[in-house]
Amino acid sequence: MIIFRLIGESFRFAFDALRQNKLRTMLSLLAITIGIFTIIAVFSAVDTFRGKLQASVDKLGSNTIYIQKWPWSFGDNYPWWKYMNRPQPSLRDFEALRERIENAQGVTFEISASDRVIKYRSNSVEGISVWAASHDFNKTWNFELQDGRYFTENESKNGSPVCILGSDIADGLFNGDAAVGKQVQILGRRLTVIGVFKKEGEDMLGTSLDKNVNIPIAFAKGVLDIQNERYGPQITVRGKDNVSLEEVESELKGLMRSIHRIKPGKEEDFALNKTTIISNQLDSMFKMVNIAGWVIGGFSILVGGFSIANIMFVSVKERTNIIGIQKSLGAKNYFILLQFIFESISLCILGGLLGLLLVFLLALGIGAATDFHIILGLNNIALGIGISIIIGTISGFWPAYAASRLDPVEAIRS
Repeated sequence: MIIFRLIGESFRFAFDALRQNKLRTMLSLLAITIGIFTIIAVFSAVDTFRGKLQASVDKLGSNTIYIQKWPWSFGDNYPWWKYMNRPQPSLRDFEALRERIENAQGVTFEISASDRVIKYRSNSVEGISVWAASHDFNKTWNFELQDGRYFTENESKNGSPVCILGSDIADGLFNGDAAVGKQVQILGRRLTVIGVFKKEGEDMLGTSLDKNVNIPIAFAKGVLDIQNERYGPQITVRGKDNVSLEEVESELKGLMRSIHRIKPGKEEDFALNKTTIISNQLDSMFKMVNIAGWVIGGFSILVGGFSIANIMFVSVKERTNIIGIQKSLGAKNYFILLQFIFESISLCILGGLLGLLLVFLLALGIGAATDFHIILGLNNIALGIGISIIIGTISGFWPAYAASRLDPVEAIRS
């Protein structure tokens, strides 16, 4: 119980010091407040960005591999000349791969034509993307339908003039009326709407289906040059749930080398891209941002630590006679030591809470002004309070130790 009484008295002394010397204490706490604010603001923003980006990456599929001409890379020295003459993934590659692969639950050949216009009577929507894909698109991409159905196997195989619309397109064309069964005009052809994607909202990577029109690849062959590089032809492979990504990648590499008849020892003429490439790059980028946050906030916290130490030395000086009386009445050295350390910690926690309050207000302001909502998580709140406790302990130890070593007679005389 004596510890709790000691903590309570320490908090009382800390608030007495704040009440009696408001300006001095607030100026001393300012550096702690700014330091905690900087570090927690950076960490909260990074965690929010990371969460949103990771959600976008996860939508692509953690067990999905994209066979493309160009490998994904985020470095400065991208050897583009090595990949210029590579062939685009073709329908022949897709057909051969689909017949041979064993560890995939879905294989899709896809292209995308952007900045198109879709019309229904007098209504039109501009700037849409037309995605043409083979039948397994529903197995290699995560989506839900809010209305209608997916393509049948015969529709995909025969290239029927049917399509599935994104929710934004359906709203723009039909003004809330049912879209299924209506005929729309796109790519100079009339297509029947058989389904509408569930609204997803824009994500950090721009992978939303809200402004997309999906059509069978067999139908697209008749109106587009699906092997043209500007349409970004690719083969998407999603591995089975019980098979690791490394096994799927290893099987794909062997099959594609065989299909392209690449001799042993020669470099591949295709790229196997996966979401872990993006995730690893994000981890490296956010790690550097976190370090910058620690460096900037660390200087403020260092200055704040010296300020708290100065307050505690002054507090010891002002209460020297009280310390002498406490020791003459039997107070042990550790009691005096802990009393001042807890007081130092109390002041630092107060500064830390002010910093967290500023982060919370900043997050509310940004959320009200924009659609981006920064989340102040419990882990960052605990981190801010933890840093405050550590700085309070370090800053208050030497003044507290000096107070605990005072001679009671000399202290009373002062």
